[in-house]
Amino acid sequence: MDSATRKAHWQGVYTSKKEDSVSWFQKDPVPSLELLALANATNRSAIIDIGGGASRLVDRLVSDGYRDLTVLDLSEAALAIARARLGPRGDTVNWIAADVTTWEPERLYDVWHDRAAFHFLTETADQSAYADRLRRGLRPGGFAVIGTFAMDGPEKCSGLPVARHDENSLASILGDSFSFVDSRRREHVTPWGTTQRFQFSTFRLRP
Repeated sequence: MDSATRKAHWQGVYTSKKEDSVSWFQKDPVPSLELLALANATNRSAIIDIGGGASRLVDRLVSDGYRDLTVLDLSEAALAIARARLGPRGDTVNWIAADVTTWEPERLYDVWHDRAAFHFLTETADQSAYADRLRRGLRPGGFAVIGTFAMDGPEKCSGLPVARHDENSLASILGDSFSFVDSRRREHVTPWGTTQRFQFSTFRLRP
């Protein structure tokens, strides 16, 4: 799927559905907060949330005093939902509407967080492009937290096929520039009560 098709899909999702009526809705982002703590994030850390869209993680981080936050998503509609929800507090956040596989990082981040964007990249070229942006956008010694459907998780989401992963498949894609830190499984319950199996893996860009 090319970038334009991906963008059209997600614009359609976020203009036709309510924020809390999509399978990935999460009222309280506890798993992500735990992993940001594992990545030694402080309120001075530069954090980018890839595919953050309408996620409520940014609300929690703003409330907790984090000062250097960036949210990147393909869908302007998704970002608009989060900005409207935050109101004036959202003025402190850097919002980027872009496809991560073609985006050009203009600075370095201490922590790269992705709760469920990478698994929509099913083609090798897109996965490689993502890994390239990650290497160029993360400071040496910085952490990447990548959450995807686990190997026994769903095969599709939002009508799209996904690539399921574990820490080994992610490490193979990211390459030798990254060292493995941690991996853990999580079960996410959708708004309609279905359980989805996720895995979250944390890597560190070698200094």
